[in-house]
Amino acid sequence: MNKKKLIIFFLIGVIAILAIFAGLFANKLVNKPIVDIGSKNSIVFYIPSGADFSFVHDKLIDDKIISNAKSFDYMADIKSYNDNIKAGRYIIKNGMTAMELVNLLRSGAQTPIRVTFNNIRFLPNFASKVSPKFEFDSIQLMNLLTDEEYLKKIGYNKQTIISLFLPNTYEMWWNTDADKFIQRMKNEHDKFWNDERIAKANKIGLSPLEVSILASIVQEETNKRSEMSRIAGVYINRLNVGMLLQADPTARFAYGDFSVKRVTYDYLKIDSPYNTYKYKGLPPGPICMANPSTIDKVLDYESHKYYYFCAKADNSGTHAFARNLRQHNNNAKAYHRYLNKQRIYR
Repeated sequence: MNKKKLIIFFLIGVIAILAIFAGLFANKLVNKPIVDIGSKNSIVFYIPSGADFSFVHDKLIDDKIISNAKSFDYMADIKSYNDNIKAGRYIIKNGMTAMELVNLLRSGAQTPIRVTFNNIRFLPNFASKVSPKFEFDSIQLMNLLTDEEYLKKIGYNKQTIISLFLPNTYEMWWNTDADKFIQRMKNEHDKFWNDERIAKANKIGLSPLEVSILASIVQEETNKRSEMSRIAGVYINRLNVGMLLQADPTARFAYGDFSVKRVTYDYLKIDSPYNTYKYKGLPPGPICMANPSTIDKVLDYESHKYYYFCAKADNSGTHAFARNLRQHNNNAKAYHRYLNKQRIYR
């Protein structure tokens, strides 16, 4: 074997050895876990909109999520993740390899959040409750909910927009912006108001909005599910004959004090379109976010001949119903005596 061949074989051997070492190194980068979060099984990792690779890289290190930044950088380069940053909320599992981590982040396979809201009367409270779940803040949401032009485009105004939101639990993406959040809620609202419910509302002679307004009053009147349809029936009877609704919750709403158990003359004289002791018909908007189940109670209201109701004088939270004013006054006197006995004067 001549000298030239020996050199060739030597070079081939060196290349083979280098290839083996490179393979072992690459295999180590691919298969060795780099996510080390101690005793935790997983951790939530947020990538905000507009973030670049440097942000992701630095945050993984600063939050002490990865133990080997070089492996992450190497795999990110191979997978071209540097140019494919996707915002979102990701669940990173302990023990993930560089390949698994980069594949997760590059795919945009974020984990949705669950947002729940109920028992809301005012939009600022609503914005404060839901915004911490999302990338957007409460100011961004309130800017849209008070923008008359924006509201007009989606068919609402400042008084009626609260009816758009149906209390429930929803799964959404963390990086959903304020506009897309409202659009999602509108889709849920429109889905709820199907042909069957709209037909029931038409039969009553009310629009879906008016049903929601009435449901908000019923919901504030009682937390007894068994009474909601009957109370709805009382208000519908009053609407049909042109009587004042005289709903205590609307007077409290107009006054801005929801702690009182006794609605006095001071409340009744408030000059507000929400005060149904002063103005006929329904108020201009809901006085709270009506639950879907309460809306259904209104749609399936109890047909009867009651025009009055009053809390019972037994602390049961239920109501005594009356067909005429004489019966109602007797019920009201009994309840007032009960309040006096309990020393409740407001």
